[in-house]
Amino acid sequence: MQSMSADKPESDPWHGRTGRATRSSSPMIGRGFWVEAWLHFRRRKLAMAALCFVGLLALVAIFSPAIAGTRPVVCKYKGRIYFPCLAYFNPGWENPVFYRDKFRKRYPKNLSEKDPESWAVWPLVYQDPYRRVTDGEWKDLPGNPTGAMGNPSRHNYLGTNQAGVDVFAQMVHGAKIALLVGFVSTGIAALIGITVGALAGYMGGWVDMILSRLIELVMCIPALVLILALIAILENPTIWHLMAVLGVTGWTGIARLTRAEFLKLKETEFVTAARALGTGRLRIMFRHILPNALAPVLVPISFGIAAAILIESGLSFLGFGAPPPNPSWGTLLSAGRSNLQMWWLIVFPGTAIFLTVLAYNLIGEGIQEATDPRLREAGK
Repeated sequence: MQSMSADKPESDPWHGRTGRATRSSSPMIGRGFWVEAWLHFRRRKLAMAALCFVGLLALVAIFSPAIAGTRPVVCKYKGRIYFPCLAYFNPGWENPVFYRDKFRKRYPKNLSEKDPESWAVWPLVYQDPYRRVTDGEWKDLPGNPTGAMGNPSRHNYLGTNQAGVDVFAQMVHGAKIALLVGFVSTGIAALIGITVGALAGYMGGWVDMILSRLIELVMCIPALVLILALIAILENPTIWHLMAVLGVTGWTGIARLTRAEFLKLKETEFVTAARALGTGRLRIMFRHILPNALAPVLVPISFGIAAAILIESGLSFLGFGAPPPNPSWGTLLSAGRSNLQMWWLIVFPGTAIFLTVLAYNLIGEGIQEATDPRLREAGK
């Protein structure tokens, strides 16, 4: 007689009481390095607050024409749809029809007088970052006060400058320059630094020697002196020249860190295996080694953005930054220096520069702690 217990499935601690293998069960998959780094970064409240602040600043810069301006965000004029606000990003993007019809940058009355059937969606705040709003230009809005009378009010939230231009509109549109200077110049520096550091660390030998001497040479060139010399040489310097100089002179720290990481990682087993499979040098450098070397490189990139914003603000404060009429936080500070009674020209742009630089530094510290296992363990 067959035992009844033979029909009962045996107990199995891995598949439950029944002992029947569950084929749908999948093995546990470990989290990757970047997921772990992000989870640790999220635990730092100051770093997350700084990241949210930078994200908000980016949104302000992108949607600045819809926040403050005197050009419609979108309008219908003579049967066609136009986006005049794009002229704040590039004056050449304004449709020629508004020049032909002699709007002269005064849209509210001209739209209604030249085309009674027109309509428009206006920015949240009717103030221009480049000129003074005159009396009666917008419904019941009075003209902007000039000089020391332009203190903050319900019509001018952050006051006006000496010429009567609204400070809030300049602050909003000045965020574009702050972000552009930080990201473009640091992007150039990161591209040069990672490339030079990768070549020096992986190739070694005479290539490493030459590139290391090049790094030391560039470190001896002060960026401010080079910028001032460039301004003296160029006839019409622009903000893009400033970004290029900051990028060309600010890559040395990134290059040295990348070189050190490549010297360490090129002796690892996965690189040896890639060489054995016949993988080319460039593919090994930028496909296999670089992703594993990026963690410590992100920290100087974050600090570099903050440093670039500080340098641009300092140059604008001295009168060598973004040429007029581009709104810049440093330019507002410079105007406040010559008019100390207009305290709002110092407090508001100074606070914006301080908070922006502090945010990038906090993000850099958060990245450093999240990607460094030693600092991660010490913070527990």
